[in-house]
Amino acid sequence: MSHHSDLIATNIDEYLAQHERKELLRFITCGSVDDGKSTLIGRLLYDSKMIYEDQLAAIEKASAVHGTTGGDFDPALLTDGLKAEREQGITIDVAYRYFSTAKRKFIIADTPGHVQYTRNMATGASTADLAIILIDARHGVLEQTKRHSFIVSLLGIKHILIAINKMDLVDFDPAVFERIRSAYKDFSARLDIPDLHFIPISALNGDNVVDSSDAMSWYNGPTLMGFLESVYIGSDRNLEDFRFPVQFVNRPHLDFRGFCGTIASGIVRQGDEVMVLPSRKTSHVKSIVTFEGEVEEAHAPLAVTLTLEDEIDCSRGDMIIRPGNSPRLEQKFEAMMVWMADDALVPGKQYLFKQTANLVTGRISQLRYQVDVNTLHRQETPSLKLNQIGRCSVQLDRPIAFDGYRRNRTTGAFIVIDRITNVTVGAGMIIDRATGEERHDHWDDVPEVQESDRNLSHVTEEERQARFGQKAATLLLTGLPGAGKTSTAYAVERILFDGGHAVAVLDGQNLRLGISRDLGFGDEDRSENLRRASELAKVVNQAGLVCILAMVAPKEEIRQKAVEAIGRERTYVVHLECDAETCQKRDEEGHYDKNRPEVQYQSPESPDLVLETGNITIHQAAQKVVDFLKEKGVVPE
Repeated sequence: MSHHSDLIATNIDEYLAQHERKELLRFITCGSVDDGKSTLIGRLLYDSKMIYEDQLAAIEKASAVHGTTGGDFDPALLTDGLKAEREQGITIDVAYRYFSTAKRKFIIADTPGHVQYTRNMATGASTADLAIILIDARHGVLEQTKRHSFIVSLLGIKHILIAINKMDLVDFDPAVFERIRSAYKDFSARLDIPDLHFIPISALNGDNVVDSSDAMSWYNGPTLMGFLESVYIGSDRNLEDFRFPVQFVNRPHLDFRGFCGTIASGIVRQGDEVMVLPSRKTSHVKSIVTFEGEVEEAHAPLAVTLTLEDEIDCSRGDMIIRPGNSPRLEQKFEAMMVWMADDALVPGKQYLFKQTANLVTGRISQLRYQVDVNTLHRQETPSLKLNQIGRCSVQLDRPIAFDGYRRNRTTGAFIVIDRITNVTVGAGMIIDRATGEERHDHWDDVPEVQESDRNLSHVTEEERQARFGQKAATLLLTGLPGAGKTSTAYAVERILFDGGHAVAVLDGQNLRLGISRDLGFGDEDRSENLRRASELAKVVNQAGLVCILAMVAPKEEIRQKAVEAIGRERTYVVHLECDAETCQKRDEEGHYDKNRPEVQYQSPESPDLVLETGNITIHQAAQKVVDFLKEKGVVPE
């Protein structure tokens, strides 16, 4: 269905070309039962002249039997087409309607409001660009309003319009509108909603739906239709990360081999270098084929066929990307799960997981918590029941290529299928990585490889000492950021190296460029960075080298864990003591930037060496460390 245009009669080809170029906006309506979702859509289509005459006549006839307006025209019946919906006066299934105006094309999903049909609402929201959440002006923010707001936020919908409906039943009182807006803002502050708007309406009478309301002259914003036509969604698409899940390999004859699919994100051009996952074979794009013929460039969400310069292995379920911009390729990940089946989720049970064109067996290895969507509180639970939402750990039987759902709603989403019934039982959104608050502490993990399985070197410790003329040892240089740890470490390295010794520096900041690039600067992340550095230091020592570990290492308890991990008999803690003011003046790396968590530093209880770096030069500090190593017999006099 489309808007009226003079071009339809005068130049149909130009009209169709113009219509094809319009931007498409997908949106959903949701809210509590009887908030007026179906009525709003019906009024929207009716007032904008988007209903055929025979369709209108049928609805007017049905209004006399099933309507809730005393026999008058009931716009809700336009979307509530199921017999059960009309009899009960509620929406049960998701109803889709298509229409356009002079500015845009629209796909509406009218989703159920009842808690029993939360899964249906989540299905309708999964592809939406915008959500209209209706609130009854008489009742304000209800539990189901909060439930739908949480799901909308969870599903990554960036644009939210709160339509405060039935203003005619509260005498169009602006105080009611302001009270509800304030209450919703207080609740939504805990959600991830980047773009939030409010409009007072009366869906039944059409106030502020398509035309401005004379009864609400105190409201100066756009009408609902005006907002839908003008909201900016151009920046919502991910055009940075090229992701092309292969759905089908087209081989019509010997001279053509194309990979068909829909571009999930990004842009691809002829001649671009690409890589196929999981094989990591590279090639260049030879051609981009569409139904209309070859094009030089394509972007999301176009369906295209790619041909490559080289004959490399690529089949359904693989993903074509750009080298240097890769998704994660792993078997394990964290996800938020919406459970959609009557049978509860069973952790450990084998399910099928479908992500893009991949179909992989796996299991929910751990259910971390369930979210109470009314209060947003987390609570422990052994399972998830119908319509419940929780966070879980997923373990697949083979790796898949994926992004975090917040970054890519196609490669970051999946569904769970029961292997026996083939019924979709859950929908998941992949979490990019664990947050600092939820990061697992690996210090006390038991390795899967047992001590008896250790591979032993053919070179003994004594042979290494004889070769290098030194004992293996680790110096843990700890202190406030700016105390001089890194400068001192490299100065010590220079002195020892010039003296003919084998030495290596592990600097905490440098580790963040590689092995610890996924870590932040909170306490848990600093702990994990030190744990990884300790494992590296142990390997360096086993090779017979002196290792200098320059880390902030702010917590005494974690420092002691590091000493135990490396070996207490060969680890020395060196405390670089310097006042905070001097450290802050020296800071060139942004350690004291306001955007980083403040370091709560605990001085070592019994350090092996203390250097007052506020009063001595770097060379003097380094010489004191070298003298200490000679005193301990690590290096000879």
